[in-house]
Amino acid sequence: MSIVIRNVSKRFGDFVALDDVSLEVEGGSLTALLGPSGSGKSTLLRIIAGLEWPDQGEVELSGEDATALTPQKRNVGFVFQHYAAFKHMNVRENIAFGLKVRKRPRAEIHERVDRLLQLVQLEAFGHRYPAQLSGGQRQRMALARALAPEPQVLLLDEPFGALDARVRAELREWLRRLHDEVHVTTIFVTHDQAEAMDVASQIAVMNHARIEQVGSPTELYDEPATEFVMSFVGEANRLGSAWVRPHELDVAHQPTEDAVEALIERITPYGFDARIELALGGGEAVTVQMTRERLELLELERGQIVWVRPDRERVFDERGRAPAAATA
Repeated sequence: MSIVIRNVSKRFGDFVALDDVSLEVEGGSLTALLGPSGSGKSTLLRIIAGLEWPDQGEVELSGEDATALTPQKRNVGFVFQHYAAFKHMNVRENIAFGLKVRKRPRAEIHERVDRLLQLVQLEAFGHRYPAQLSGGQRQRMALARALAPEPQVLLLDEPFGALDARVRAELREWLRRLHDEVHVTTIFVTHDQAEAMDVASQIAVMNHARIEQVGSPTELYDEPATEFVMSFVGEANRLGSAWVRPHELDVAHQPTEDAVEALIERITPYGFDARIELALGGGEAVTVQMTRERLELLELERGQIVWVRPDRERVFDERGRAPAAATA
């Protein structure tokens, strides 16, 4: 099912939650709504689900106007951050709940629940109650429950936000595999850029109730349309009026054209790469990323004075919009 959001605005009193937002989501795709708290991500998700009504604008599902439809008529599955599990029901009963409400045949419910337990890797936990599950297991149960009625759209609101870093990483990988298998149109909300870039094929970056840019993870990182996207998606350094990615900075022991003097404050090797934290003459902090091989070749050490210059920089206009210049 394709989704089109057209010129949607929403206010809560004096607070503007969404300001003339438009977005297109292809059927079967996996899209992330990425942005800081209060940027409008969850409000947009709830409007797609029919849990909120826009003050203006339209929501289209598969080319049909769904703006006035109730949630029950949109065929949308919704997963909240905190599971919203029925504590008095076991895992099987939680997953089966939506099917029973729809009065599906008992045999069909049993078969569907068995299939979903296998899909979310909870076959051995069907008779446990939510309190007997880990956080990751409860979230997988919540996803299975949302998928049980076979929705055409799956909406996830900060689905992994309440979990620790290791479990979040495991569930990100699991969600990618799950989407590849079920191919349901999926939109998930997150403020974690690594999560969005790791999972989604399309990301809509939101800020102050508007969408700043929509694109693939590579497009957002390499060709940010605004200063905000540059600073929010991936790490970036501010050098005067320009922005530079850490791997686009060159370090030398002797001054060169356009280079600035810097003091090495910390060197952190990790895996194939190394992270070098420097302080410029004015006290500004700058981060450089390079290979371990280059680090050893340059014989860099903490406390050294070095010279730093950008291999590529991006300059935005006074409105913080599209790069006015890029040099390589």
